[in-house]
Amino acid sequence: MADFRKLSDSVWVAPQITLDDIAEAKTLGLKVIVNNRPDGEDPSASQGDEIENAAKTAGLEYIAIPIGHSGFSEVQVDAMVEALGHADGGMLAYCRSGTRSTLLWSLAQAKNGVAPDDIARAAMAAGYDISPVRAMIDMLAAR
Repeated sequence: MADFRKLSDSVWVAPQITLDDIAEAKTLGLKVIVNNRPDGEDPSASQGDEIENAAKTAGLEYIAIPIGHSGFSEVQVDAMVEALGHADGGMLAYCRSGTRSTLLWSLAQAKNGVAPDDIARAAMAAGYDISPVRAMIDMLAAR
């Protein structure tokens, strides 16, 4: 079984998924797969085009918002805000460990007006620490 972790009623995160995990996401009723991993980061892992093809074959939407070692940009946060707008049926976001996906979700939630402490609790319940971006979360939430 895949290591899908629930952040909210409509958003799950996971470490790198496999093609078989697409079927599990569909079984859970998820509608969108968000790839936060740049292609080539791990050549032995399923790359974006493979995941995209499997997702579309399964009837799922696929969105790529790669997060590299340079960190998070406002463009990426805005893209995640938009992706969350497609998540009414449920979303699975993934990266190498699930951390970048969780941090990006956290930033998008803050931009959408969710209280930083609520974001932190949800991430912690899923096993993720948002402290690396907490100052950015507080800033976005204060806007």
